Amino acid sequence: MANIKSAEKRIKQSLKRRDRNRVVRGGTRTAVKKARTLIDAGDAAAAEAVQSAIVALDRSVSKGIIHKNNAARRKSRLVRALNKATA
Repeated sequence: MANIKSAEKRIKQSLKRRDRNRVVRGGTRTAVKKARTLIDAGDAAAAEAVQSAIVALDRSVSKGIIHKNNAARRKSRLVRALNKATA
């Protein structure tokens, strides 16, 4: 455990950020997973699910949780899978 006051504060801050990031990352994962399942099932609501997954990925990028290229790659793959399923 830290003995210096600033180090103790940093530990508290990093734990707070970690919890916040976990919540956002979990929500993003859930949205992407839901979109994937609907695409695989051939559901009509897949397009809406993909759109909400894209919003969740963009939100994660804006909060600095995932890299923008990571989000771009995942969005591209989702849309490509959706187009393949609907074609």
